Amino acid sequence: MNPLIAAASVVAAGLAVGLGSIGPGIGQGTAAGYAVEGIARQPEAEGKIRGALLLSFAFMESLTIYGLVVALALIFANPFAS
Repeated sequence: MNPLIAAASVVAAGLAVGLGSIGPGIGQGTAAGYAVEGIARQPEAEGKIRGALLLSFAFMESLTIYGLVVALALIFANPFAS
């Protein structure tokens, strides 16, 4: 494998995981903050808020997992290597 392609693949894998984790991390923090605020305002709606929060966490975390899959594909099954 060309050393330049190998180095670029490792850098791209790091960027895929790093940039793919920033958005969901910020989103999860914001969603959790608003969920706590909503539960504080309406304690009787805790079950509905918590259910929606956990479902949204699952969707946000899937974006991070997609970044990890792209990174693993670039490292172990590199389509650019000859």
